Parts: sequence; C-alpha cells; structure tokens
Amino acid sequence: MDSIVFLIMRRMRAPLIMLIVSYAVAILGLVLIPAQDSAGNPVSMGFFHAFYVVAYTSTTIGFGEIPNPFTDAQRLWVSFVIFGTVAIWIYAAGALIALLQEPTFRRARAESRLRARVAHLRDPFYLVCGYGQTGSALVKALTDRHQHAVVIDSDQERISLLALENHREYVPALCADARRPSNLLAAGLDHPLCQGVVAVSNVNETNLKIAIAAKLLRPRIKVICRADSHEVEANMASFGTDHIYDPFDAFALYLAIALEAPCMTLLWDWLTGESDEPLTEPLYPPVKGLWVICGFGRFGRALYRHLKDQGLDLMVVDAKPHLTGIPGAAVVQGRGTEAATLEQAHIDRAVALVAGTDDDATNLSIIMTALQLNRDLFVVARKNHLDNQELFDRVGAQVVMHPSIIIADGIRVRLTLPLLWEFIHYSRFQEDAWACALISRISAVLQDQVPQVWQIEINNEQAGAVMAEEECAAALTIDHLITDPRDRERRLAVIPLLLEHNDERRLLPALTDRVRKGDQLLFCGREGARGSMDWTLIDRHALRYVVTGEDGPDGWVWRQLARRRQRRQRRGGVEEADA
Repeated sequence: MDSIVFLIMRRMRAPLIMLIVSYAVAILGLVLIPAQDSAGNPVSMGFFHAFYVVAYTSTTIGFGEIPNPFTDAQRLWVSFVIFGTVAIWIYAAGALIALLQEPTFRRARAESRLRARVAHLRDPFYLVCGYGQTGSALVKALTDRHQHAVVIDSDQERISLLALENHREYVPALCADARRPSNLLAAGLDHPLCQGVVAVSNVNETNLKIAIAAKLLRPRIKVICRADSHEVEANMASFGTDHIYDPFDAFALYLAIALEAPCMTLLWDWLTGESDEPLTEPLYPPVKGLWVICGFGRFGRALYRHLKDQGLDLMVVDAKPHLTGIPGAAVVQGRGTEAATLEQAHIDRAVALVAGTDDDATNLSIIMTALQLNRDLFVVARKNHLDNQELFDRVGAQVVMHPSIIIADGIRVRLTLPLLWEFIHYSRFQEDAWACALISRISAVLQDQVPQVWQIEINNEQAGAVMAEEECAAALTIDHLITDPRDRERRLAVIPLLLEHNDERRLLPALTDRVRKGDQLLFCGREGARGSMDWTLIDRHALRYVVTGEDGPDGWVWRQLARRRQRRQRRGGVEEADA
C-alpha cells in the first residue's frame, strides 16, 4: 500500500498542485471582486460561497448565481474560471488514466492485492515459483486434493492463463520476478502457514537463486527445486535444499529399473496415476541387444549412464558430439533424421531406439525414419511440449518421457502423499516377485481402474471417534478400518500398503496389526472406499459397530432412553431378589 500511495503522489503531484493553485486563485478573485445584493447595495462574497461557486462551475455543473445575482465583473471572472479549471481537470484526468495504465503502478496494485489475499489465508499453502508446464500441473494436482498454493511467475500471459483455469481452490498469483526476495515475501514466504517453496522454472539459475533466498529468509522452510544439471544440483544441496528433482536422471532410473523389475515400475505407475485412468500393462524394455540413442544432451547422457550400468550395447547418434561429450560407446555424427545416419548406426539390428533431442519435430522425424527401417524397435521418445501429445500418441512410441510431467508427478506425490513417497522408496529393496504379487491383488480388487490412494493419521482431526472411544481404540486393528460400517461381515475394496508407528515402517501390514494413536497408514482402493473408512474414523457409533459388533442406539435422546431402560431393568431385578 505504501508503494501505491508513493506512486500516486509522485505521478499526480503536478496536476494536484495546478488544481489547488487554480482553485485558490479563482476563490480569491470572487472574494475580491465587488458584489451587490438584490437591493443594489455593495457587498462582498465570503470564502465559503466563493468555494461553492468555483466547485460547481469548474466541474461544469452550474447551479446558478448565489447568494446574490452576479455583477458583470463576477460573470466575466467566472467565465475565465470555467475555461481554466476545466482544462486543468482534463489534464489531471489524463494523468490519472496514464497512471492507472502504467506497468509499475499495476504491479504495485497486484502486489498489494496479493499481500491482502495471502494475509487472509487460513489454511496451509505452498509457494510455487514458475507457472509453466510443470507449475501448472503441480498446482492442479494440489488443488484437486483441496490443498492451497500461491503462484509467482514473471510472465503476465501465464498469470492471466491461471485466472482462467478451473481449479477447485482459489489460487492467488503475482506477476513478478521470483528471484527478488521482496517478491517472495510479498507472495507469502514469511507467512506462518507457508509450508514450503517449490521452484520449478525451466532456468536452473533462477531456481538456484529462489532456493538460496528462501533458505536465507526462512531457514526451516521446506524448499523443493528442479535442476537439470548435476552442477546446479550439487550447489543446491550444499546449502540445504530439501528435495531436488532432475527429470532426466529420474526417468533414466525408472527405465533402468523397468529392465530388471517391470512389475515394480508398473506398481509405481498405478499408485501415482490419476484414479480415473484405466490400468496399464507392464513395460518390457529389451534387456539384450543394441540400443541407439539419438541426442547426447542432458537426457541422452543420463540414459547412457544408467543403460551402460545394465550392460547394454549402446550406439550414440549426435549432430555435434565434440560439444556434447563423446561417450565411450561408438558414435555416429548426424541428427538421426536421415536414413543414412541411422543405417550407419546399425538401426537394422537394433532392438531399441531413444529419440532424446530437445526438439519435438526432430524426435518425431527420428522415430518415423527408424520405424521404416526396423518395425520391431522398442521406442523411447522425449516430448518437450504438451501441445504435441496427440502426435506422440500416433507415432508409435512405447514410452514417452516429458520432463515437466515427471517433475510435477514427483513433487505432487511428495507434497500430497508423503507416505506414498516412502512406500515407493522402500519398495525398491523388494524383489520383483513381491511387486507382481501386489499387482495381482490390486487388479483383483480394482479390476480395471487405477486405484485411489490416500493416507490417514490417527489424530483428533482425522480420527475423532478413535480418540474419543478408548475401549474401541485399544482393540482397533487394520481389519476394523477396512470393514464396511454398514455391514460388519463385508470388507471394503481396500489394500493397506504401509503402516508407520513411532518411525517404524511396515510394508503391506497384516490385517491383524494393531492401530494406535499417532499411527499413519497408507491405503489404496476403489473410489468411494475412503468415504466409508472416514465414516468409521469419525463416527463413534460406526466405530463401535465395526469393533464390537454392537449396533446400539446413537444420539443423546436414544442414549438417555437406553440408560433409563437399563435402570428399570436393574430395579426390577433387585425387587425379584428381595422377594
């Protein structure tokens, strides 16, 4: 607000001074010019009447001549006053319109509005810096789970696009440079409900500066960043950045695990996917034979390193190998869009192709040319822009990698379902047969749709009935949680995935495992099963029914009637004993 007042006073200083001077001169003139009353006696006009006359004449309203009819001298002076003050008013109005259109003033107003909206937030929120493909996907994922976010981006077009998005929660946004600490503070960095800062712009240096500023201004806040190079990643880690996401390393690791444990990667896809999507088939990349990698940039280098560790035979095709770094495997110079280049790379005997340049048109051309030479290729494609989704769907690639989606999904899981992130982390140490068995259980329960995944904590907010009913809480097990509160003999379509108790984590806990206060649990199941489970956790009658089988009266009136009936029965028993 102070900056707005300062801009107004600075830009409107000259028009305001001219208005004040012109009014003062006009009023003084009317006071000094001789006047006369209705009887023709000489009188003088007071300052109040002079101000009133100038006020309505300078705005061309015109209420007549008061308090007495004017003399010719007064009418002449008022004529000059009208022309002069109207011109000054036009000049002042033009200056005001120019001020309202000035970018600096508009930014100041936007910042002031954002500060007011952030100050009135009553729920925890995340500060998302960058509203590109990654930021927009992340904000949508957060708001779909009724979590709040505040966005800051330097592109006004993106901020305007955000206002048109149909998010489930209102998302305040500011068009400003997130590298400036003052803008981070304006967006709510110092707000007590700010849970973390997410820097997901497509410029490493910008994310680095945001991370540094956030850690210096609020050392204990969670900072999550995107980094596309190992140097920047190491720099971020050196000053305490909590989580750093490299989309190329993440995908390369995913593909490497798919080579050894296809069921494990399929399990991750199901648990991290959208609940309304159909179940997908497992991915089986070829584990033997020649892989041709077209493009040895950041993506190509990450894949080369992980695939080389798997002992695969690799061939690299790159237009400028002397700039990107020549790998240890054979290298063919070229773009890969020409048949001659691919033939030189022995595409005819290859089992897999990676089209990994930073240009979608080039990647599509590489794939189409390669498939004409070898129809049996397993194709991995890098997609750089979401707008080209339909083209990559039709080109025939088995795996399509999009950096922004990988980062958004990873951060979404980290922020919305931290227990799922832990489950994925600890499941890496399991055998692929373990993942295959779990996939069979999930498919048997859910049949054809990706499961809904949720986590609960046994506390007053999420499990009020458990906290209130001590007897039921003492006997509560996971089996009780997945019992249908409408029919105690029926089990919900739910699979428990993780139980965390006092920092002890148990994958796929047994149904007989006890559930205690403070425990956190991760489940997956059909749509609607969570609502039934929540009913058990918050409704004392439902909890008693699933734990003890008692379907007694509920509500204050029915409880009072039940107690009265019990007292009558006890009195009747005492009278019979006395008799």
